[in-house]
Amino acid sequence: MSAGIQKSWVINEAGAQLTIKEFLQNKQGFSRRLLTAMKQEGGKFLINEQESYITETLRKNDKLTVIFPDEVSDGIEATEMNLAIIYEDEDHLVLNKPAGQACLPGMNDRQYSLANGIQAYYNASGHPATVHIVTRLDRNTSGLVLVAKNRYAHALLSEAQKKNQIHRTYEAIITGEMTPSAGTVRAPIARKKTSIIEREVNWEDGKEATTHYQTVSTLSGASFLRIQLETGRTHQIRVHFSHLGHPLLGDDLYGGSTDALERQALHCTAIEWEHPFEHKKMQFHCMLPSDMAACKKSLSIDYPGNL
Repeated sequence: MSAGIQKSWVINEAGAQLTIKEFLQNKQGFSRRLLTAMKQEGGKFLINEQESYITETLRKNDKLTVIFPDEVSDGIEATEMNLAIIYEDEDHLVLNKPAGQACLPGMNDRQYSLANGIQAYYNASGHPATVHIVTRLDRNTSGLVLVAKNRYAHALLSEAQKKNQIHRTYEAIITGEMTPSAGTVRAPIARKKTSIIEREVNWEDGKEATTHYQTVSTLSGASFLRIQLETGRTHQIRVHFSHLGHPLLGDDLYGGSTDALERQALHCTAIEWEHPFEHKKMQFHCMLPSDMAACKKSLSIDYPGNL
């Protein structure tokens, strides 16, 4: 049996005289929804190891412990697979997702998404939580994915993401050469009316979307870029560079050629955020996958400027 996920705090002057509910909501970012779930699903609140009501008042130097109820499965089937785990602690998983794998189960694939593998990993270790993916990637985009290992961490990381406090760096190979070589793309994005998948720049109905880019190297008929997002619209990088006439190599949905690569040349190479409990900087990096690295190398060799 799992002992459950727990969090503890020693109450300082700022928390003294607050009720447990007030402390958790005002000082620790608990949502009303999370507190309701705690109450309905058997969560517990302890002051100095004694079970307490949420309305009890805290005093300085009290130790408050919250024991979260085990999370009920949301129906994700567990599928054993080799996960490329870059980092793990009691609140986070950082994984390197391969191209060709969806983050979540879909209509045509209920078993082999990243979430299926994470669920199997949790089951094997007795971790009492469902899968909370914070930063998703498209099926054919590779790279770092941040996962919260409990719903409390997920709530705080999701809020950080809304405030643009989770920073991801992407590397991409685009068609042609960007002018200027570094800059910012600001163009709103909406779902294309004729497609359930495709997005487009839409100046009337689109949502704000901002992409920063820097050319790292010029290749033969292509460029290798480093990219950061201010917003997280679906297909944002792919749509923005296609709109500018520089679709990603391999991205046939948005006009990219598949001659050199058979999937969009896009990889999340770095991620950075502040640990929601320890308040320290978390920063991770992973190399380009072999297909993109080989594509970049071949185009670099063919580029006259490199001879």
